[in-house]
Amino acid sequence: MENELLRLLGRCGRVFQLKQIHAHILVHGLQYGAFILPKLLSLSAELCSLQYTVSAFWAAKNPTVVACNTMIKCFVGKNNGGGGIRVYNRMKDLKVMPNSFTFTFLLRCFGSFEGTRDGMAIHGEILKLGLGSSVFVQNTLLDFYVKCWGRLDFARQVFDEMPERDIVSWNSMIGVYMGQGDIESAIGLFESMPERNTVTWNSLISGLCKAGNMKLALSIFERMPVRNDVSWNSMISGFIRSGDMKAARSILDRMPEKTVVSWTLLVTGYSLAQDLESASRIFHQMPVKNIVSWNAMITGYVHNRMFDQALELFRRMLIDGKCRPDQTTLISVLSACSHLGSLGHGKWIDSYIRKNSIELSTSLGNTLIDMFAKCGDVDGAKAVFDSMGHRRCIITWTAMVSGLAINGCCKEAIDLFDRMCQEGVKPDDVIFISVLSACTHGGLVEEGNRVFDCMVTQYQIQPRIEHYGCMIDLLGRASKLEEAVQLIESMHLTPNAVIWATLLSACKIHGNAKLLEDVTRKILDQEPSNPGYLTLISNLSASVGKWEHSSTHRVSMRQHGLEKVPGCSSIQVDNQVHEFIAKDSRHEQRDRIYRALDILNGHLKEICNMKLVSSCSSLSVEAEAMSW
Repeated sequence: MENELLRLLGRCGRVFQLKQIHAHILVHGLQYGAFILPKLLSLSAELCSLQYTVSAFWAAKNPTVVACNTMIKCFVGKNNGGGGIRVYNRMKDLKVMPNSFTFTFLLRCFGSFEGTRDGMAIHGEILKLGLGSSVFVQNTLLDFYVKCWGRLDFARQVFDEMPERDIVSWNSMIGVYMGQGDIESAIGLFESMPERNTVTWNSLISGLCKAGNMKLALSIFERMPVRNDVSWNSMISGFIRSGDMKAARSILDRMPEKTVVSWTLLVTGYSLAQDLESASRIFHQMPVKNIVSWNAMITGYVHNRMFDQALELFRRMLIDGKCRPDQTTLISVLSACSHLGSLGHGKWIDSYIRKNSIELSTSLGNTLIDMFAKCGDVDGAKAVFDSMGHRRCIITWTAMVSGLAINGCCKEAIDLFDRMCQEGVKPDDVIFISVLSACTHGGLVEEGNRVFDCMVTQYQIQPRIEHYGCMIDLLGRASKLEEAVQLIESMHLTPNAVIWATLLSACKIHGNAKLLEDVTRKILDQEPSNPGYLTLISNLSASVGKWEHSSTHRVSMRQHGLEKVPGCSSIQVDNQVHEFIAKDSRHEQRDRIYRALDILNGHLKEICNMKLVSSCSSLSVEAEAMSW
């Protein structure tokens, strides 16, 4: 019967099956079996819960050392050293003699500084029981002192006192030194090793590459008797990290057998270096591509603001059909749609996700909300937000609040923020920027003051420069210039040019020439060579009739070769993205575009004139009534 139950446990893969087998074990009184109990404990920890496993173990009257070791092993990775200690104490109570496996599992139970005292006590037990000569136990002790206590000196003492060291001991100690940035000690240990394996060489090369010491890494690499994929890829990654793409390409060219990982690393490297032409060339040279390769190229296009190319490559990936888009692919492509304002592409991807039953993860859901909001489809963003339910995080709420704000639903954005707080989600400093921006867009001064006070007093979040910027913009637009100045004077941060420029714009709107002079001086003191601010100052000076000042700033910009970079707008028409800058004369249909703009301007002037006549008529009637 015991053999039959062991066979069933070996084939068990579900919780209800395990519990049925456990019931049979109890019925037949085999729960203390030397072979059955360890297998039962391992499976229950894997399929059920740690609590269920602990209950099964403590029900056993005389567990063997194997059963005890299995129970201790169940606590590994759970940061529950206390559980392992309790099992070990029970072993001592029951006079079960521990072995080397007991202590290796026990030391691995600890995952933080909390286990320091217990770990040292275990070290004492190891020495007392004469297991200090076990290289297996000593290697675990060495690892414990570094990972759980950060004590390099204790780890080195363990290493020096080891009666016997294996290749793992040497590799561990070299890895410790490299992790601490002590390259000299690591190299010294490496050179004194009686024998080395590929892991040793790779550990040293990887550490040197991460430290940015590529010259030494290359010299070690050249000495390697046998290299594997890890060796080559470590060198490629190291050169990419140091920005030396020529050297990275040279390493790839020397590889006897290039792997898809190596090719993909180079694609990523060229993308990071903003050399998309080389990245694309490498990508198309790849004999085999996996999903990571496609993602690297698509993400490279997105990060370098080549959104059209990202969408085109995604289309080609679907046509190729060898790799199915994953979450990373879809997030990158949706980001491209957001930047292009391409709602059509975004809706297609949303449909693709649903049709292919792709899990709507929190990250993917957040990106979908952002795409719909930035493309102007507030209802689409709301639908995704509502469907996420318990998967919402603070970023989800922020994306929805921001989306409502940029689409003019400012009051709704504030209401959603209040709902979030009522549901017990703690806001962070980023969502407060979104909410304050909503108040600014909607001119909601009272709500803005309330939200700002709530951030500081209720949530104890210290305002960043962005929070102050939103509040000053809000107060400035509402003609509350004195309050804006008082807020600037009360800031715990030094106001930067952005803050003063925000106030400067408000001075123009409300015609405050004196304050305009003071603020202009502040900006010029902080950023005298910023063409954007100089253009703003020049334009505002002209708007209040200070032509001499305006001309002075224009001349100064020309003398210093400063030029404001024009803003760029884009619109998608029939799957083609058209980009425009101010006074653009490059577009092939510019004549038709400017004619349409003239017609629109004419309509606007007619509407403004009608409102002006209506306003004047009202004033005449009121004056006539007052004369009576």
